[in-house]
Amino acid sequence: MRCRHFLTTVAVALLVGCASTGDLQGDDADPLESYNRAVFAFNDAVDKALFKPVATAYQYVLPGPVVTGIGNFFRNLNDVVVLVNDLMQLKLHQAAMDSSRIVFNSTFGVLGLIDVSSHMELPKHDEDFGQTLGYWGIGQGFYFVLPILGPSTARDGIGLIGDFFANPLTWATDSEPVQWGLWGLNLVNRRAALLPIERALGESQIDSYSFQRSAYLQMRRNLVYDGNPPKPKIDFENPDDPIQ
Repeated sequence: MRCRHFLTTVAVALLVGCASTGDLQGDDADPLESYNRAVFAFNDAVDKALFKPVATAYQYVLPGPVVTGIGNFFRNLNDVVVLVNDLMQLKLHQAAMDSSRIVFNSTFGVLGLIDVSSHMELPKHDEDFGQTLGYWGIGQGFYFVLPILGPSTARDGIGLIGDFFANPLTWATDSEPVQWGLWGLNLVNRRAALLPIERALGESQIDSYSFQRSAYLQMRRNLVYDGNPPKPKIDFENPDDPIQ
């Protein structure tokens, strides 16, 4: 399908990018900042003109329980991606929990519309192919803002390809209109979930690009190391320059 060919091309481009940048000066280096800021500005303009108004209307028109049910449905599908990455990271106990989540939510939860598993001591986990690559020692590479998709790194950008192919939205239907419709609904639902956070940060006088970059890199580092990232070693001769 056209989606798959496009994402494969993106993967090749990111792999070439990884090969060409070499070692970075620290984990949070941003050698592509000029490009990234331009794409960030483009994404922000598209969001304000299209995605935010649609997400706002979506949240306004649909009752809260319906929005919650749609979110649960897509979270249940995402559990398939999580399960695949559990197995690839050899997290067998977590894989057993997540496979149980899928079974219970897909049956008793009516195709995942109701999250019954979270009330059965089966919490939602967050694993993806970017984390799997990090688990096996692949460095994060350069920070990279993707058009429309937003913040990423070379490693996470490649990981998106694996996530795409593992997600049931990609292979559970042969109908492109249905597939694109579900991807679009998922995007709108995820954007609507960010509206409260955006309102909370709306009054802050900050550099939005730098804030997003720092928050994203910290979040991904915590996920790769399951909440226990290694502390940077400090060069006491140059205390402002941590040894990575």
